[in-house]
Amino acid sequence: VFNAETAELLSHHQVEIKQEFPREGWVEQDPKEILNSVYECVERTCEKMNELNIDIANIRAIGVTNQRETTVVWDKTTGEPLYNAIVWLDLRTQSTVERLLKRIPGKNKTFSKFKTGLPLSTYFSAVKLRWLLDNVEEIRRAVEDGRAMFGTVDSWLIWSLTGGTNGGIHCTDVTNASRTMLFNIHSLEWDPDLCKFFDIPMEILPNVRSSSEIYGLMVCFPVFESGALTGVPISGCLGDQHAALVGQMCFRDGQAKNTYGTGCFLLCNTGQKSVFSEHGLITTIAYKMGKDKPAFYALEGSVAIAGAVVRWLRDNLGIAKTSQEVEKLAAEVGTSYGCYFVPAFSGLYAPYWEPSARGIICGLTQFTNKNHIAFAALEAVCFQTREILDAMNKDCGIPLRQLQVDGGMTNNKILMQLQSDILCIPVVKPSMPETTALGAAMAAGAAEGVEVWSLNPGDLSAVTCERFEPQINPE
Repeated sequence: VFNAETAELLSHHQVEIKQEFPREGWVEQDPKEILNSVYECVERTCEKMNELNIDIANIRAIGVTNQRETTVVWDKTTGEPLYNAIVWLDLRTQSTVERLLKRIPGKNKTFSKFKTGLPLSTYFSAVKLRWLLDNVEEIRRAVEDGRAMFGTVDSWLIWSLTGGTNGGIHCTDVTNASRTMLFNIHSLEWDPDLCKFFDIPMEILPNVRSSSEIYGLMVCFPVFESGALTGVPISGCLGDQHAALVGQMCFRDGQAKNTYGTGCFLLCNTGQKSVFSEHGLITTIAYKMGKDKPAFYALEGSVAIAGAVVRWLRDNLGIAKTSQEVEKLAAEVGTSYGCYFVPAFSGLYAPYWEPSARGIICGLTQFTNKNHIAFAALEAVCFQTREILDAMNKDCGIPLRQLQVDGGMTNNKILMQLQSDILCIPVVKPSMPETTALGAAMAAGAAEGVEVWSLNPGDLSAVTCERFEPQINPE
């Protein structure tokens, strides 16, 4: 919960969601668990507000932000998911992608680049949906009976929170739609030709709206039998990386931010024109702040594995009990001692788009220990960012003079210093790292009919920041 005047964080609550790995390369989440985590976070945050003597009746609007591309199909008559959510970095669709490529002249991965801004990859929702239609009998039947609804996580949440089977609103926003591979980023509509190519029935798709308008009103939570926010409009919706771009106030052409979450996502605002990359980046809709407002575009470099590499060291190798401990291990040595780590757990995204790549740790000697591997893992995040920044500089022609950063991993000071050293430019981190949530709140508060938040750059309060300057010789 943010204060609309000052953008100050008033209260928050978070819950870690379980990732399930049913098979090699598969990543799933339970849509009901995602929804219940939202209920729980709302309840707990409202309790904390009461403890702070802030009246929750002052909450004027709700924004939604989500991990993009993650695909959910549910039954509109029962409100139940028909399968687990297939998470964005899931690789089960590799064979689906290969099959689709055979139907394209010259197996051209970028055949739809000028319509969608995206290459054909396991990453985007259309191939995940195609896999579900091919492999899950229950979903196929629901589509035939006209009971199926498809959405990314934002759609599933908005539909459920606005009433579900009882009049829930089935919609998404332009930023999430632009990650499905079914959306034309110029006409801002679902593309019939792409739907035909992927053989996806258009009637299961959500309505596409702007990122800032009233979609519907919150209804009482059945789970908690409480209606803390009943009747409050849901009026903001942005995919997480776009929300962070807004939360970092990157409203001008050429402003960029990098978010360090599960993956790493560098977005650069290119204004009201879509720029197509020659160096392996993707073109995406940055935001559209109102029904009658223009769409803004961005170039994006997506890295699949950033924070997930720290989680992997913790959960799979057991070299640390907590993520913070990984930072401590790295700090103790201050060098990887020639050890390098390429965490291509889900193939490589930008700038390679190579789904068959796999992870590697090399340069090992008898001297190498877990500290060096921890350090190499942090360096890997920085090197991947360096690669997408180099591509961005080539595409934009104007090198970035500093990088604005956010996300959970930015609390790691060693990582931030390393990042500045490896990029040879300053790294600037806002003192409040929850910029993704802030961006969603800004979109919600600025919506027509709510209008408690001004997006006018002159009215935006200056954010206090921490700067990391490069300390190594570029050579």
